[in-house]
Amino acid sequence: MEFDFKGLVSAFIVLFAIIDVTGSLPIFVDLKNKNKTFSPLKASSLSFFILLSFFFVGEGILRLFSVDVTSFAVAGSLIIFVIACEMTFGVEIFKMDSPGGSATMIPIVFPLIAGPGAFTALLSLKAEFSSIVIIIALLLNMIIVYFVLQYIRIVERLIGKGGVYMLRKFFGIILLAIAVRLFMGNITFLLGN
Repeated sequence: MEFDFKGLVSAFIVLFAIIDVTGSLPIFVDLKNKNKTFSPLKASSLSFFILLSFFFVGEGILRLFSVDVTSFAVAGSLIIFVIACEMTFGVEIFKMDSPGGSATMIPIVFPLIAGPGAFTALLSLKAEFSSIVIIIALLLNMIIVYFVLQYIRIVERLIGKGGVYMLRKFFGIILLAIAVRLFMGNITFLLGN
């Protein structure tokens, strides 16, 4: 059986765009500046485990609560919209009040990396690609997440403070557009039924 390399590239790009670790770079830098600590290895490992678990049991969990994937996608789009508003307008909606000054679990693992958008994307990809292709694409994304978090100061120096600011605004608008598209595509389907 031939390995679906084209499918791997497609799944990787979809997950990379949704996880958007480079777009979250300004948030990570801001957390560092606020003396919030986080472990790159723990964050990437936990994110991989959570996303992988959801990949296998997500639809079952949703069915348990009588929630369909479309409704979940609408809810996910609203959270992505709020995060995008924070990035675009420079407001704080999600409070960074995780215990002990650690930002590893909240907000890095959830909702930034293993968030509703990534959950929805995984369930959507399941209909198009084989499980092994999606798992490899997810693993490759988590390796990138690890390196961005591990070398955050180097990446920040390469891009510069102005670049980080521009990235935040630019990806905020991109994220707004993704949220609106996700919302409209799924709400139209829900209202049509």
